[in-house]
Amino acid sequence: MVGKVNTSLNWLTAVEADRRAAGLRRELRPRTVDSPLIDLASNDYLGLVRHPDVIEGATAALRRWGAGATGSRLVTGTTTEHELLEVELAEFVGADSGLVFSSGYTANLGAVTALSGPGSLIVSDAGSHASLVDACRLSRARVAVAPHSDVSFLADTLRSRVEERALVVTDSVFSADGDLAPLREMHQVCREYGAILLVDEAHGIGVRGAGGRGLVHESGLAGEPDVVVTATLSKSLASQGGVVLGDNKIRAHLIDAARTFIFDTGLAPAAVGAARAALAVLQREPTRALDVLARASELADVTGAPSPESAVVSVVLGDPQRAFDAASACRDQGLHVGCFRPPSVPEGTSRLRLTARATLSASEMEQIALVLRDVLAGARA
Repeated sequence: MVGKVNTSLNWLTAVEADRRAAGLRRELRPRTVDSPLIDLASNDYLGLVRHPDVIEGATAALRRWGAGATGSRLVTGTTTEHELLEVELAEFVGADSGLVFSSGYTANLGAVTALSGPGSLIVSDAGSHASLVDACRLSRARVAVAPHSDVSFLADTLRSRVEERALVVTDSVFSADGDLAPLREMHQVCREYGAILLVDEAHGIGVRGAGGRGLVHESGLAGEPDVVVTATLSKSLASQGGVVLGDNKIRAHLIDAARTFIFDTGLAPAAVGAARAALAVLQREPTRALDVLARASELADVTGAPSPESAVVSVVLGDPQRAFDAASACRDQGLHVGCFRPPSVPEGTSRLRLTARATLSASEMEQIALVLRDVLAGARA
């Protein structure tokens, strides 16, 4: 109505003020092509985003297939390029088959909801990624949140369940702390009590396991019929998209039942081509995975963080404003670092999240050490 004051959005002003007071306001900071900052924030663990073979893989697919997938995977959105990527990824990690989704997020949503549902139980690690948390919420299953990496809780919960079907979900490498899930022990419990184990390898593939095949492969669980692997193509594989890898029966079921597969437009061909090329580089140069861990160890030595098990080095500072100020100070001195605050991490554990990259040079590591020592000395004072 003309002249009437609209107050429907007033609550947003109060919410923003509360976030700002708590040091939790977020802003977008676009990167520039010629940024002079040394990158310790991205998930380009293998340093392949600008690799000429990866760029050529993307552009060749773009020229061949066009800019978009044109439809859902079940209609017109599946190309021979998609199917080749699925076969290559499955062979790489030791799975029977793969199914490519438009993102790692939709891969987790699709897999978890299709493999659970009303009348089933999901046990989810407390440190699971937000995509797994959201998938649990959408599943309509009973959800039990297990204390982080608590195998005893998992066993007790599965033993006492009344549901016929159970699904256990976890990250392999947890994104905030970079620690590893006890996959062997978890699988033993799942096998004993008839549950499926779903493992998100977003931060594992390209870093852990022989030649970067992931923690599932490293744990001796590759190809087990009751193990499902999800992953993103946007980290070590330098592209975009997600994948579910597992038994052929899992793939067939997801094609029929995963809503984020059935109703979503297929992954753009350029992203598929880039991921295939990145995987080929990793297979030719498997030591890139070892290089990531070596750089992560150097970052931990500089910062006094615990010895890392992945590409992630977490420097906990506690207060969100302190973490934000430290990240800003790093930026002013030429480093782009991650700044994780609630709700990304628990209250009181705001931190700098540093991510190692296989291609960091010796001179870059020297500059990184100088800046981090200076900034952290002030932040910890």
